[in-house]
Amino acid sequence: MSRTIIYTYKKQEKTMTFSYSQYRTIHEAVAAAEGIDLTQYLQMEQQVEAVSSGSKAVRDFRDSHFRKLGFGKISLAKKENRGVGQK
Repeated sequence: MSRTIIYTYKKQEKTMTFSYSQYRTIHEAVAAAEGIDLTQYLQMEQQVEAVSSGSKAVRDFRDSHFRKLGFGKISLAKKENRGVGQK
């Protein structure tokens, strides 16, 4: 099932559809949408994950790296609860 991502790139708000079958995280999806290669970032992320004791270090590393790339807020839009028989 696809979801909608709302993100800011270089002070411009954008939206895109996202599916976990295509990308591992929403950050990988928005980078691909903007044509950014994350090969070196993913290697560094694995190293940070290997040496850190918690997920906070990985999260901080990810957030600071994406800020350097020009991204602002990156989040999934809220799901709409629809009644039976509604599209």
